[in-house]
Amino acid sequence: MLIEWEEFDSEVDAIIESSADKTDEKLASKISSITRMTDDEVQELFPDPADVKKLTELMKIVKSSEERNTKVNNIVSNAEKFGGIVLTLLDKFT
Repeated sequence: MLIEWEEFDSEVDAIIESSADKTDEKLASKISSITRMTDDEVQELFPDPADVKKLTELMKIVKSSEERNTKVNNIVSNAEKFGGIVLTLLDKFT
């Protein structure tokens, strides 16, 4: 499935802008539409919309057409930003 990241990013940004402190159903639905997670899992794992934004940024890097080394370098250069997201995901899947 080809994901139009610019369109996806703008939709996520719009949902985040209109959301409260907790991840709302629309935002969870958007993330679950491109992952194997359910809406409920997204809301449980990432109750803060800012974390969902970081997750989308990380997913964008991972799914990009760039070479593996470039992806790794992009993730490493943003390690502080993505650290909490990575820990949450690894905790979920281990």
